[in-house]
Amino acid sequence: MKVRSHKKDKVNIITLGCSKNMVDSEVLSGQLQANDIDVIHENQKSDHNIVIVNTCGFIDKAKEESINTILDQVELKRRGKLDKVYVTGCLSERYKNNLEQEIPEVDAYFGTMELPLILKQFEADYKAELLGERLLATPTHYAYLKISEGCNRTCSFCAIPLMRGQHISKPIEQLVKEAEGLVKKGVKEVMLIAQELTYYGLDIYKKRMLADLMNRLADVKGLEWIRLHYAYPSKFPLEILDVMRERENICNYLDMPLQHASDNMLKAMKRQITQAEMNELISAIREKVPGIGLRTTLITGFPGETRDDVESLKSFLQMHRFDRAGIFTYSHEENTTAYDLEDNIPQEEKEARAQEIMEVQQEINFEKNQEKIGKTFKTLIDKKESGRYLGRTEFDSVEVDNEVIINSTKKLPIGEFVNVKITKAYDFDLEGEVVD
Repeated sequence: MKVRSHKKDKVNIITLGCSKNMVDSEVLSGQLQANDIDVIHENQKSDHNIVIVNTCGFIDKAKEESINTILDQVELKRRGKLDKVYVTGCLSERYKNNLEQEIPEVDAYFGTMELPLILKQFEADYKAELLGERLLATPTHYAYLKISEGCNRTCSFCAIPLMRGQHISKPIEQLVKEAEGLVKKGVKEVMLIAQELTYYGLDIYKKRMLADLMNRLADVKGLEWIRLHYAYPSKFPLEILDVMRERENICNYLDMPLQHASDNMLKAMKRQITQAEMNELISAIREKVPGIGLRTTLITGFPGETRDDVESLKSFLQMHRFDRAGIFTYSHEENTTAYDLEDNIPQEEKEARAQEIMEVQQEINFEKNQEKIGKTFKTLIDKKESGRYLGRTEFDSVEVDNEVIINSTKKLPIGEFVNVKITKAYDFDLEGEVVD
């Protein structure tokens, strides 16, 4: 029998997947820390003895990365470098039984909503009074604020409701308190995230309340930027745009995944919207908030997608000229309604179409960035790399959008705002100098 060492446990949390997973890891870290357990995110030093892998199970590539990460940690355990390996998150919510059979060396598997059970493994208590307390895995000047869990939509390609359940909004008071706590830690920017932002409030207030929440958060002193991610286009609450326009600390930025533009595809994807309705919505958004930065995500290679559908999507992009777009290839996910359709487009073709769409968007990015040359933007300094500072304007979110490369001989404080005049522009980045 292995004798347990008296050395204090140190837990390393590895987070895969989206920012919503990141928030879950931060909450788990906060709970462990409150129970006097040493915890660290993505520890590079390898001086920990326990690992918790927070997995993603969204699409094939994410599942593969999650499984490889689990196998790597199990191998470290086999070699005596780790005492315990735990797995949580979307992959283990969705495939717990299979994983227990396939990788039995993991000490325990947990679903997405089983935080108290994870804590039990450490003889730790779930502390309800710590609501919103998190150990941030991001730099201290920005953080994600998850306003709801789950999703009530029935998009045919999406497995998220299988892993995250039905939509549950967090009360406004709780979110305001959480935002105030983040500001006390030095956070200047919060990014509102959810599976679907625009549904917020329908379950607990019986009406859409995102606009009210935005107003309340905009009142939080010291919160300089509030950014909106993952808005759903169908039944979009236009009143949020009035708040965006009126409140100075709400970024003129909207991330609205549209997934496709061809009516055939929108119908097959069960998106509850037509291209004509999307055209109308985008025009209304730009009219209400002139100069807004619009980001979207799109899927290529959905079952039955034709060349006409691809051309329709390209024309749509050229017409609306989104500021940012992410392109994904379709992943055939079991237990989704699209799984009954034949996945009839080869992966190479899916990728070729994604590349084709991306080239259209790249050209738009370049042209839009060129228009910024000579203009000055309020810029948040994120980090210093290779002797240059990297920052973002209000039109850019963390990791997914443009960065502003700043050449400065003067020391610039990380996490502070400076005014930057743009001198050069590329496909995905800007370059500039600090001006007073």
